[in-house]
Amino acid sequence: MAHDAAAPAASGLVLIRNIGLLLSGDITKPVLDADAILVRDGRIAAIGRLKDLDAEGARTIIDAHGCAVVPGLIDSHVHPVAGDWTPRQSQMNWIDSTLHGGVTTMISAGEVHTPGRPRDVVGLKAMAISAQRMFTAFRPGGMKIHAGAPVIEPEMVEQDFKDLADAGVTLLGEVGLGGVKDGPTARRMVGWARQYGIQSTIHTGGPSIPGSGLIDAAVVLEADTDVVGHINGGHTALPDREIRCICEGCKRGLEIVHNGNERAALYTLRTAREMGQLERVILGTDGPAGSGVQPLGILRMISMLSSLGDVPAEEAFCFGTGNTARMRALDCGLIEVGRAADLTFLDRPQHGAGKTLLEAVQLGDLPGIGMVMIDGIVRTGRSRNTPPAVVVPEVVAG
Repeated sequence: MAHDAAAPAASGLVLIRNIGLLLSGDITKPVLDADAILVRDGRIAAIGRLKDLDAEGARTIIDAHGCAVVPGLIDSHVHPVAGDWTPRQSQMNWIDSTLHGGVTTMISAGEVHTPGRPRDVVGLKAMAISAQRMFTAFRPGGMKIHAGAPVIEPEMVEQDFKDLADAGVTLLGEVGLGGVKDGPTARRMVGWARQYGIQSTIHTGGPSIPGSGLIDAAVVLEADTDVVGHINGGHTALPDREIRCICEGCKRGLEIVHNGNERAALYTLRTAREMGQLERVILGTDGPAGSGVQPLGILRMISMLSSLGDVPAEEAFCFGTGNTARMRALDCGLIEVGRAADLTFLDRPQHGAGKTLLEAVQLGDLPGIGMVMIDGIVRTGRSRNTPPAVVVPEVVAG
């Protein structure tokens, strides 16, 4: 495992041409009428038809050869520890492996698996600030990791949240994984966090590991965190009536995770659809965890929710891209001018039943990834983890 990740160079002008299908990540308009993207210094500069774009002087030209391009996938719920290693399952290079699953951004729900994790206020603040600094500087394969998410404890006061924000911390770890498990205390501290620009999430459901506890619908609703973490349980889900109560009782993000209850995931999806609020659905893996690391976890969730939840594949991709980007205030996740050029190139898997990428996903197959780009720079070619794609892009200049 590399201990240092070099600062990325500027991409310069990059042309991506011959795109067969361009998915925007925007659930209100998931498919774009375009076959080319122009990137300048890591950001999307233009989207449209090749004949209408001024690509003169492009340093890099990528021929998509008719494959699809989607925003880089976002994992809304991970638990990093130190670099590209996790003590859960003692696994190395899990972040780099996830990059090969099309994920370009990860969001920490707390560095809770850190051996000897401090529970005192000084220690938990120090650890959060350290994690925020480390994962800002260390980007395996170019992956963007938003980390430094302290798990709150009852002894914290408002000044502690101001101190964290002043130091650059923007996230709270899962409320409920520390000593704060009641609604009134959680609501007070979540309010302090929000006041200082720190986003919050909450553990939902039964205990995830020995020592943790139940967080039910009443606590979730009273805490009023920005994201309802793993509403389908991590792993143990709440009863359907409580899931519906949460969906109907708040307007916050409904996070469905890979390491949760699949039936509860589909129930949450159906409830959100009945309410006409699919834009609230976001995806995470909740890994590394006792069940291991899931490099293809976000792709698997997209395929599962599309095929078993009867959601058009182009909308299911939005759950793991634009929905999360907007909810988490990220500059990626949508194919829009000015956004970070974090892109995943994919196609239907070889010898699958689906005749197109979208049909393959709606039939439950995983797509094959041919390339991943972060900040306009190609970070991987054909994925070592997905099934082989029928069509793969090619760098033809640069």
